[in-house]
Amino acid sequence: MTSEFTIAVHALVFLNHKGTVFSSEGLAANVCTNAARIRKVMAKLKKADLVKTKEGVDGGYLFHRDSRDVNLSMVAEALDTPFVAASWKSGNPHMACLISSGMAGIMDELYGELNQCCQAYLEKVTIADLDSRIFTGAPKAVTAI
Repeated sequence: MTSEFTIAVHALVFLNHKGTVFSSEGLAANVCTNAARIRKVMAKLKKADLVKTKEGVDGGYLFHRDSRDVNLSMVAEALDTPFVAASWKSGNPHMACLISSGMAGIMDELYGELNQCCQAYLEKVTIADLDSRIFTGAPKAVTAI
């Protein structure tokens, strides 16, 4: 997973709570990152229709959806976020040893299944849930998969 997911979720909760347009600079100050990173992430959220933009001097980003209808799986999909991934694979597919030649494929399957579990869990968590957790202190009860 990359930090894009964290930036996106933070920005959506913030925009939802504020209920108004915020510039990339304003979002960056709250997220504690730079405005260029905000713009990169927000462009993906706009493409997925999770935010709208306003042009001009008072321009920026607006969360225009019902926060109870936007779940974290939608955010992950907008960003094409894998939650479990490996940058290195063990073994060699050309070796005669079945373990060495088969392990990379087995691990890819395992990572794929773990990503599906993460997506299923995130479908149960909405932007409204996170807003509520922050401002009421009450954790949302999410049933384990």
